[in-house]
Amino acid sequence: MSGHYFSAEPDVPERRGTVEATIWGRAFTFTTATGTFSHTGLDPATAVLFRSVEPPTGGGRFLDLGCGWGPIAVALAAACPQARVDAVDVNRRALRLCAENAATAGVGDRVTPVAAEQADPDARYDQLWSNPPIRIGKEALHALLLDWLPRLAPGGVARLVVGRNLGADPLQTWLTGQGYPCERTASAKGFRVLTARRG
Repeated sequence: MSGHYFSAEPDVPERRGTVEATIWGRAFTFTTATGTFSHTGLDPATAVLFRSVEPPTGGGRFLDLGCGWGPIAVALAAACPQARVDAVDVNRRALRLCAENAATAGVGDRVTPVAAEQADPDARYDQLWSNPPIRIGKEALHALLLDWLPRLAPGGVARLVVGRNLGADPLQTWLTGQGYPCERTASAKGFRVLTARRG
């Protein structure tokens, strides 16, 4: 499955393109490429997340889990000049693009793209943002979230956008059962925005 966006090294040829997007009132130009998630445009789920949630303010350490070519990580860093953002993915091509896009947006010094297995296990995050890779399967998704949610700082918040038809409601129940009280804070175009908290 090395051609999939959730492969470490996609084997499809790298054909680049650009995506224009306005996020939280700021215009961005992103470089994308084949072999990465939603390389032809900002995907509908992430667009719902941006429209439904106000940009964070202040500083802190944020995590973009499953960053792809970086729209969430870059937008977070641009919205919060005092924040640091770790952008995590398994796809090395996506990580390279995320670094390029952060530099283009002028936030390259505060966005750190990193492969999941190379991330600092001791890092603690004030906020986790994600359009999680639902299509890796429920067991793999649960394992992924149980690896990263414990890295939230006390009082930390996770914001996830998930398709209703892809299991958003069961995921909300599961998160609460794992000790991360979760509520649905928005719903649009078939997607749910879930907000989970660490006590």
